[in-house]
Amino acid sequence: MSTTIPTASPRQLGPRRITLLVALAVFAQESMWNFYDSQVPPLLREHLASAALVGFIMGMDNLLGIFIQPWMANRSDRTRTRWGRRMPYLAVGMPIAALLFVILPHAADTLPLLIVVIVAFALVSNSFKPIGEALVPDFIAPERRSRANAAVKIASSLTVIVAALVSILLVDDHPALAFAVIALITLVSVTVLCLSIRDSSSPGYRAAVAEDAAEEAAEDSTSVGQARIRDTILEIVRDPDRSRLLLIVAILVFGSAWAGSRALVTPYGMETLGLSRGDAGGITLPSGITFLLAAYPTALFAERFGRLRTMIAGMAIFAAAMLLGTLVQTPTGTVVAFCIGAAGASAFLVNAVVVLWNLAPSARVFGTYAALYAVGWQAGAFLGPALIGGAVDVLGWPTMLLDIAVVAAVAVVIVVRIDRLQRRTDAERAV
Repeated sequence: MSTTIPTASPRQLGPRRITLLVALAVFAQESMWNFYDSQVPPLLREHLASAALVGFIMGMDNLLGIFIQPWMANRSDRTRTRWGRRMPYLAVGMPIAALLFVILPHAADTLPLLIVVIVAFALVSNSFKPIGEALVPDFIAPERRSRANAAVKIASSLTVIVAALVSILLVDDHPALAFAVIALITLVSVTVLCLSIRDSSSPGYRAAVAEDAAEEAAEDSTSVGQARIRDTILEIVRDPDRSRLLLIVAILVFGSAWAGSRALVTPYGMETLGLSRGDAGGITLPSGITFLLAAYPTALFAERFGRLRTMIAGMAIFAAAMLLGTLVQTPTGTVVAFCIGAAGASAFLVNAVVVLWNLAPSARVFGTYAALYAVGWQAGAFLGPALIGGAVDVLGWPTMLLDIAVVAAVAVVIVVRIDRLQRRTDAERAV
């Protein structure tokens, strides 16, 4: 696209207001996803007796996201309009996703139609999922991105509570209305965003346009700012400094540990702690609250003591907490271990994508880097339960938390290596 598109005069939105607006966008997106994960399986179970087939259909959105999110995020990086490069996709994608979400319960009468709507919703929702989060590096200076992302993570975590409340209050008597309420939250959120933000005024967008213009003047290029996702990935892989590649691997590995601790906790509680299905499923509730309380403080620690150091400390705390849970195999001991682990994990979940953004060579690829984080995390969410489950098959349920601790320790080693590489790079620049 042309790099000479005139933009509106910048609207001076402060970092707090931008953070709240981005958090609102993520809140709307994740409200749909959490409600989707909890209430679409019953719709499928009306037609399918196989739990494996239901699980396959429900996991399809993660597989689609691995391919769609990087491509769409890269498209947004390359977009130049009067509204900027993110808002056009959010303004179109979020209302379409909300419409499909309203249709879901009405399509449940026939399986083929239900699957068509499920696939359509997964395609549309994955297409803008990382784009809203990319507004953080577009607007927020590097030194304040951790606290901004902490607010986004808190908003994302609160959607679990919202989805649960809507389920409790509406699903049994008014299932279609429940889906409509979540869709309405999305429509209200995107309306507020469209009225409040033109990301053509963001520092990131203006820096990208300036880089495009500089390249155009220097090289007379007709493909300025058009780096494809493949080019970005190859640049990361070929870079002699392995920091970015290792960070994506660390995201995948720690994501595996985190997903394993969430996906298998109910059978662990039943098999090892002797709990009922309901009680075992509630083990992680206190840790979810702990995560909300710890997210912002870990962002402040990161800005003061360094993000990589904070991530290493938090991951080590998570691994140690899983070891504690292995040694004290009681319901109370497990809840305490999960609370400590969630507090530690927040240091990684809040800061990892910020480190990746700050390692980006240009403001032109912020969206692509946000998607690469999402792909690493989703790949971990896909592989982690299978990996930990395989270890359980060999070693038994009592060692599950120890298995998770080992995977987390591998992630710690990788981030320690990244920290050393960054220290070496900083030392070379200082010479």
